[in-house]
Amino acid sequence: MSRLRLRQYSRAPIVSWLSILTALLTAASLLNAEPSAAEQRVAEAIKSQQLSVVHFWAPWCSNCQAELKDGGWIKIVKDNPNVHFYFVSVWNGGEDGTAMLRKFEITDQPNVTILADPGPRGQNHIKEFAGVPLSWIPTTWIYKGGDLRYALNYGEIRFSVLQQFLEDSQSEWSHKGEPKID
Repeated sequence: MSRLRLRQYSRAPIVSWLSILTALLTAASLLNAEPSAAEQRVAEAIKSQQLSVVHFWAPWCSNCQAELKDGGWIKIVKDNPNVHFYFVSVWNGGEDGTAMLRKFEITDQPNVTILADPGPRGQNHIKEFAGVPLSWIPTTWIYKGGDLRYALNYGEIRFSVLQQFLEDSQSEWSHKGEPKID
């Protein structure tokens, strides 16, 4: 009888180790996955000294739709011709949402690039883009010279705030030479 118990228990560690090994291999493959073409393109573009706005959205998202309906995006794109805007559709099965952006005249702007991340929608969707966590849409990031200046990560943007952030991002400032607080 003890032999039977020994066999019964001896299989459990093997199954347990196989489960752990499978989980580790899956995690390693996700960590080593090649970035999508959209992610590669954005990662290269945000290195520019020009301001870049990366806006993550999806056509099915009601918050994203609300931002488009109020005309804020087309106004800010037109008011800032020296800023490049990247509309990256995520969690949308690889579709870029061009049809919806066309309705709001965003597709025809010379300072707009429309991209799609092919990642799946749902529980296994991407959780990081260009090395920055991505957990909600819409999300809007502002870059200059490879530096993330502002990250608006949770919901609809107020365009007056975005405009102020764009203006603030143009300024050059430093704390060098300032006296330290004791």
